[in-house]
Amino acid sequence: MPHPKDLDPYTDARAFYGAELRRLREAAALSQGELGERVFCSGSYIGQFEAATRRPQLEMSRALDELLGSGEHLQRLCRLAQKSKVAGYFADAAELQLHASSIGSYTSMTVLGLLQTESYARALTRAAHPFATTEVVEGHVQTRMERTSLLDSPATPVLWVVLHEAALLLPVGGSAVMAEQLAHLVEQTESRPRVVTQVLPFSAGAHPFLHGSMTLMQFADAPAVVYTEGPYSGQLIEESPLVEQYRSAYDLARAVALSPEASLHRIASAAKEFATP
Repeated sequence: MPHPKDLDPYTDARAFYGAELRRLREAAALSQGELGERVFCSGSYIGQFEAATRRPQLEMSRALDELLGSGEHLQRLCRLAQKSKVAGYFADAAELQLHASSIGSYTSMTVLGLLQTESYARALTRAAHPFATTEVVEGHVQTRMERTSLLDSPATPVLWVVLHEAALLLPVGGSAVMAEQLAHLVEQTESRPRVVTQVLPFSAGAHPFLHGSMTLMQFADAPAVVYTEGPYSGQLIEESPLVEQYRSAYDLARAVALSPEASLHRIASAAKEFATP
């Protein structure tokens, strides 16, 4: 994590927020730990805001403004810093993915966004926003494609993907789109040593994630978090006992899934079926 002194506060709104928070904290003669205690969080959490490695939160900014006597200064900066290309409910999770040392995901009916093709992403976006203009749809698709660059980063996290077998059979966008998507999933898994893919087969029966999807993010210097998502909303879970429950359930899902090798064979077989008239 970069030290706040190394940041240029004028590079973006988040850096400016961090610099202003640090200025106000030091003016109040408080350490990061002392300030954290007074707003019921850790000092490292305050440090992440000051170092601009974490997106500011409005409720936290309100508490900080009240404690530091700064009116609504941090709240206004927070609103600027929260602007994002992705949906507001996903913005925090998208940011955290950039800093994760490992990402574990489970999806029940679709392929994980980081491994989607453009055509597949477009079909999903059009289905989710049936009345949106072409410009809006293409904006969502472009943003999703830009996020796949995370896999090309020098600090690429270990990406462990578990998807239900149903995701291999749902004809998103039609047969040609599915054939391309599944072939892409195989290619990305085989060519990237830090990507592992497993298929949870129908034969596994009921499991903890039967009704949803989730992403478990782990970090080298911070507690793990979980992100869950529905059709038009998402939730970032940081409470340690609940995160641990998700982690245990995810371990069980990986244990009953097909092996990575068998999973790739199953995905390739599904791709061939879609490609065959």
